[in-house]
Amino acid sequence: MQKSKITLMEEPITYRKRIADKLLSEQLEASGAVLIQGPKWCGKTTTAEQQAGSIIYMDEPKNRQANLILAETDPQVLLQGAVPRVIDEWQLAPSLWDTVRFETSHRRSPGQFILTGSAVPPDLSEQTHSGIGRIARLTMRTMSLWESGESNGSVRLESMFSGEFVPASAENMSLESLAFLICRGGWPGSLDLSRKAALRQALNYADAVCESDISRVDDVCRDADFARRLMRSYARHQGQQVPLSTIYADLSGNRAGSMTEDTIASYLRALRKIFVIEDLPAWNPNLRSKTAIRTSDTRYFADPSIAAASVGTGPEDLLADLNTLGLFFETMAVRDLRVYAEALDGKLYHYRDKTGLECDAVIHLRNGRYGLIEIKLGGDTLIESGARTLLKLAGKIDTEAMSAPSFLMVLTGTGQYAYRRSDGVCVVPISCLRV
Repeated sequence: MQKSKITLMEEPITYRKRIADKLLSEQLEASGAVLIQGPKWCGKTTTAEQQAGSIIYMDEPKNRQANLILAETDPQVLLQGAVPRVIDEWQLAPSLWDTVRFETSHRRSPGQFILTGSAVPPDLSEQTHSGIGRIARLTMRTMSLWESGESNGSVRLESMFSGEFVPASAENMSLESLAFLICRGGWPGSLDLSRKAALRQALNYADAVCESDISRVDDVCRDADFARRLMRSYARHQGQQVPLSTIYADLSGNRAGSMTEDTIASYLRALRKIFVIEDLPAWNPNLRSKTAIRTSDTRYFADPSIAAASVGTGPEDLLADLNTLGLFFETMAVRDLRVYAEALDGKLYHYRDKTGLECDAVIHLRNGRYGLIEIKLGGDTLIESGARTLLKLAGKIDTEAMSAPSFLMVLTGTGQYAYRRSDGVCVVPISCLRV
């Protein structure tokens, strides 16, 4: 009797469009090559594949050794193929950088190569040329709520910079949903998983960082347990401008052993190289009075789920501690605002002066326009506090030396509507914001 054959069919994975798609297309039109950098699992390779003419995966197991040998002996062989040619995990062979730069210079045509990688290459000395004028850079991050479908996009940040604001309905984001989204993070691979599996992905990511990635980035053997303690400390200080000495004191009380501040700095540099942490620089506007502005960066993880995983916090834990929930929500909001700012050709900053006046986020565009943003979990009391801060800072800015802010916004975690207050401050739930 002949046994019946069972054929397993794989369902095609639907690509979720990213804000970076348009940015990549624009860069390919203007530059010979584009470097896409960002944390692993954020979707860099998948996004590059959508516009690829051909692809070489440098870390493909069956070809990895041959690829590395060719990169040293005959690198131009690796560059042959339909353009744009994607070179995935290019940092495994840093010498390819100069080959790509050389090749783009001689082909004299845009859109030749896309380089993707999850880390700065371990040996920058192998790069004899910066790539300026030949290789453009594009930073990808984990998915914003609009990209993952958790924001309805009824309020456009781009329109607010043009002075347009229309009240709108938001997705009715509960605290329970918000806590889950913080702990799940914006990892594309987690969106279609069960709740339990999605939360596990963030834990696996943090484990991989400590066990291997933090050492592999520059071939320096680092202690996994110390890396975990460091990331836990960093999570406790997220959203703050604490000096390295504060983190050292925190770790010293946690049996850090012989670790020094220099050792901690080395670990943090490695975490930046693999895009696990991304601090927020200080904004330095023109003010009416001579108020000293603090220049320290504000400490943040690239995604809120990394912070949650680092301290072992789940959605239920956050719901039991609303202050902590608010801090972790701030990290989520900063992530989304960074994604949107990048799409608008802008950068995200933080403001704090020595009088104690502080503004959570400032989006400053290349054309000089800027918007002031306070990040609050929600509720009338917190919204009122945020509005007062924004109005006070706006009143300090010397509008004869620079333009007035395009908008003042309190960005909230909860709320059913986006609206403009009588004082001009816009209140916008994150579940309706888009670029």
